[in-house]
Amino acid sequence: MTPRALGIHATGLTKSYGDLRVLDGLDLSVPRGSVLALLGPNGAGKTTTVRVLTTLTAPDSGTARVAGHDITGARALVRERISLTGQFAALDDLQTGAETLRMTGRLTGLSAREARARAGELLDRFGLSEAADRLTKTYSGGMRRRLDLAASLVGKPAVLFLDEPTTGLDPRSRAELWDLVRELRADGTTVLLTTQYLEEADRLADRVTVLDSGRVTAEGTPAELKARVAGHRLDLTLTSRDAYEALTARAVHHDPGALTLGLPTDGTAAHVRALLDELDPDRTGVERFTLRTATLDDVFLALTGAPR
Repeated sequence: MTPRALGIHATGLTKSYGDLRVLDGLDLSVPRGSVLALLGPNGAGKTTTVRVLTTLTAPDSGTARVAGHDITGARALVRERISLTGQFAALDDLQTGAETLRMTGRLTGLSAREARARAGELLDRFGLSEAADRLTKTYSGGMRRRLDLAASLVGKPAVLFLDEPTTGLDPRSRAELWDLVRELRADGTTVLLTTQYLEEADRLADRVTVLDSGRVTAEGTPAELKARVAGHRLDLTLTSRDAYEALTARAVHHDPGALTLGLPTDGTAAHVRALLDELDPDRTGVERFTLRTATLDDVFLALTGAPR
């Protein structure tokens, strides 16, 4: 894919803080109008990646182009074409929702008339019209998150960075935000999403990149990554703590409270039988088993070795 077809194109990005290497030769390619989910354990470099690509932090080495512009040589042009929504809604509690969006419009260079029109359009799109004249301090968590995202779209960014945008949201609000991300992708916006919710990445992302210690350890579609670890997972409920401990090193999923372990399998009857015979030859250690499709949780644990 040519660089012009990419919303984000990074090559060899490095970043260190003292002796700590946070990014270690990071490469990313995100096609325009697609969603990339960036996954990794705490300290993997996700937030630093976002800060570098949004020009908030300069890389030590490497190059990157975002929305067609170089992040170091054309920072102003990059900032004109992007928007960033962080983990917590950045709102003034003493402004109304409408005032927040009108102010943001003026700051992005819109005339007063254009800012009013854009604010009304976004309030309607995000289901906030009835609360437009209420102070934002009266908004629920889901409403605040929707208003924050609306503010990030006032300038119609080509690339949107969402850094753990659904943290703290209830399931309904999270689902509403997922719908909005899908709408943005359909409109041609490029989205880079960092998240701790692996289901979120599975549902929204066209492609997933897994980071660990500042390096890319795997990338592909959610289906490709799940197939790489295993197409299915065999969950075994063990009869005793000793039986559980004897098999724990083989597992990609652990539930010590329920004495349940998950092991990769291709899902065929032959492989399941072979696994059961190998792991429980005398048929005393396994109480019951369940075959299930592998998830991104399995991918995460297998590729990073880190707890969620």
